[in-house]
Amino acid sequence: MSSTPLQAIADNSDKLVTTLERPRERIVKSAIELFRQHGIKGVGVDAIAEAAGSNKMTLYRHFGCKDDLVCECLKQVSSEKERIWTDLENTYPGDPAKQLRGWVDEAAQRIFNDLRGCDLVNAAVEIKEAGHPAQKVIMDAKKAHVQHLVELCRMAGVQQYEQLAQALVLLVEGARVCGQSIGIEGPQQRLKQTCDALIDAFSKH
Repeated sequence: MSSTPLQAIADNSDKLVTTLERPRERIVKSAIELFRQHGIKGVGVDAIAEAAGSNKMTLYRHFGCKDDLVCECLKQVSSEKERIWTDLENTYPGDPAKQLRGWVDEAAQRIFNDLRGCDLVNAAVEIKEAGHPAQKVIMDAKKAHVQHLVELCRMAGVQQYEQLAQALVLLVEGARVCGQSIGIEGPQQRLKQTCDALIDAFSKH
């Protein structure tokens, strides 16, 4: 009998995790990858445990339920995304204007290189249950990212820095949706040029 996609991933779990990682780390890493490929609701704890080279007992020892695991995965994804601010500062030290352009470049590369979209946005679309703990994780992460961008626009000398940051977020999030719904040749191809033109327009005031 042929294996299902989830079974195939579990059978090749060595590609997702390394034996040097602790069980908790392996579980989270495997869950993040499986959620990206199949969606949060499309993956059960059995498949996650198997892909991590572990078992359900160990999984539940580290996470009380699947919702707890989902929240931890989203927190780690958010933490990874937040590294962009440090990376931009290291790449363009003392130059907020170039850091802002660098943010645009990085956002465009993410959209073009990964048509699966943003893990946080995808989770928000999937998880509609009122009061689900993941909703707060997503909201807090997105607000923090926007606030970082607002501060960067301010430091770059833009007078209407909040409006510019919000407009850039709208463009990037819209481009992600276009990439997923229209395909690689969609209007998101103009993202960088549009963002640069918007920054130029705000900078002139």
